[in-house]
Amino acid sequence: MPRVVAICGSTRFMAEMAEADVRETMAGRIVVKPGCDLKSPDPLWSDPVECAALKLRLDTLHRAKIRLADEVLVVGPYIGDSTRAEIAYARSLRRPVRFTHPEVDPLA
Repeated sequence: MPRVVAICGSTRFMAEMAEADVRETMAGRIVVKPGCDLKSPDPLWSDPVECAALKLRLDTLHRAKIRLADEVLVVGPYIGDSTRAEIAYARSLRRPVRFTHPEVDPLA
């Protein structure tokens, strides 16, 4: 069975996540990543109350993707609080964590 990689990072780097998805897929890995960018306008999350509830559900779903994964790839030159928490969660599960920008590793 191919390795499963969970892509993490700020949704401001969705284009870079898509590029990482292609690279990881071409390397023979199964990729899971964020499927929604709540920072981009969309009628599905235009209501602020619904958007806040959706963010909580998506955060829970992304943690499930991290549990499913064999490893995590953090994309982008910036790590915010959410991504930092995802990295800590992955490491608490003893998942290897790789970075497209290793200098942003909180342990570096």
